[in-house]
Amino acid sequence: MNFNKLPLLRSLFTYFGRSSFPTRRRWARALGWLAPHLMRSRTRIVRTNLAMAFPDTPAEVREVWLRKHFHLLAQSLVDRGLCWFAPPQRIVETVPIEGLEHLDALLADGRRIIMLAPHLVGLDASATRLTLFLKESATMYTRQSDPDVDQLVREGRGRFNTVHLISRHDGVRGLIRQLRRGVPIYYLPDMDWGLEGAAFVPFFNVPAATLLTTAQIARSFDAAVVPVLSRLDAETGQYHVTVMPPLESFPGDDSLEEATARINRLIEDWVRPDPAQYYWVHRRYKTRPEGEPRLY
Repeated sequence: MNFNKLPLLRSLFTYFGRSSFPTRRRWARALGWLAPHLMRSRTRIVRTNLAMAFPDTPAEVREVWLRKHFHLLAQSLVDRGLCWFAPPQRIVETVPIEGLEHLDALLADGRRIIMLAPHLVGLDASATRLTLFLKESATMYTRQSDPDVDQLVREGRGRFNTVHLISRHDGVRGLIRQLRRGVPIYYLPDMDWGLEGAAFVPFFNVPAATLLTTAQIARSFDAAVVPVLSRLDAETGQYHVTVMPPLESFPGDDSLEEATARINRLIEDWVRPDPAQYYWVHRRYKTRPEGEPRLY
């Protein structure tokens, strides 16, 4: 007999959405402490990624980053309730955003827009905040294995205005269709999906399979690439979101590989001030060049 978990999940995240920040922080601290002990495989992935990306940093410092990362990750999970069920004004207060004038100017000019969102722990909060601002937007979506979780996530991410959730299973073509229509797309450029459509590009001086899609789309459709950065302040519970000016001359005359390497270098610059903010639980270096051993 299949158990419908959707009402229970809705109740749980509605509770989080209605809770004060101190209450959400207590839950997040408990989950953040438990996670490294219960998710040992993910803990090994984080530890490996940090060692690859920051080999010159003492191991004890990387362990501090690891613990902080799991606390931030837990806070972002609990705060999905805020994004999915809290009143819009609470989201506006919790997710302050600057730089919206860059999107306004591009929309007024009729430019196609790629909002480039690296895998920072605040990316879901920043996406929600942007859907409050944009009348229409689109993003890639990885279908969840549990149908109840999948429905909850889809409803939450499509809560405000018109949000086109394009299944990653269907490929990037659906995203391009929306871009052709002038719909801004929210794109995450920095996961390892294998070598199809990708190249080995350095990420923290380690060859990483990186999709060339951002540069390809920007070149083919004369799209402005607008970085969107987020930083979760664990003490205040605020997600500080910055919409940056469009990248200048991107991809310009660079090859797709050179332009993609430029993006990776930018992400490195954004991650270095606070490495714990990055999604190190992903197997960023899963695909290895021929002859190199697996890392995970």
